[in-house]
Amino acid sequence: MTSAEEATLAAKRATTKIPIVMMNVSDPVGQGIVMSLAHPGGNITGVIQDDSPEISAKRMQFLKDAIPHAAKVSVLTDSDVPYRQVEWQELALAARSLNVVLRRFVVRQAPELERAFAAIESERPDVLLLTPTSFNFVHRRPIIEFAAKSRLPTMAPFREYPEAGSLMSYGNVRVDRFRCTAVYVAKILKGTKPANLPVQQPTKYELVINLKTARSLDLEIPRDLLLVADEVIE
Repeated sequence: MTSAEEATLAAKRATTKIPIVMMNVSDPVGQGIVMSLAHPGGNITGVIQDDSPEISAKRMQFLKDAIPHAAKVSVLTDSDVPYRQVEWQELALAARSLNVVLRRFVVRQAPELERAFAAIESERPDVLLLTPTSFNFVHRRPIIEFAAKSRLPTMAPFREYPEAGSLMSYGNVRVDRFRCTAVYVAKILKGTKPANLPVQQPTKYELVINLKTARSLDLEIPRDLLLVADEVIE
């Protein structure tokens, strides 16, 4: 089993025979990992992250719904691979329609975080938006601590972020992806070939809002947005 693009691509280069079940991968077709989602071919299948560019744009909309005055948004990402470039283009389109100015900060290694934090602070943004990358997830606590110290509302991709103190998140349910991955591992161990297992896509997405964080930032989340949230953390 592999997690994220880098590990999956490395495993693909290493073997064409050993079955591989991937997860936390975006756009596996575009990255050449599988032939198609319905018919992956070869020795790789799994459950994709499916944080499509459209989902990223929807995060931007929820962010603006929560903080209507937001005009400057800093975006923290860790890669400039083609998929992230498409994601950035969608974010830029959404930002223009919402009269928001974006500034991207690329961080690939932990030692670069402090420099990025300083650069973000110097921009004096209204909001910090986190892209759905492995780096951001692994380092979510120091990122959220920085945001809290800087009194910076944060929009994130998964519920684990608001559970750790981020203002809000919108994305698919990570636990469901783990369950689906385990089911595929069991099927392969019983003899099913990866090529015969279509790549699964998440079907459930959730909006989570941390009201405790909102109060600490002196933000009043609109009632209409609270009503559509899947969970409100008090």
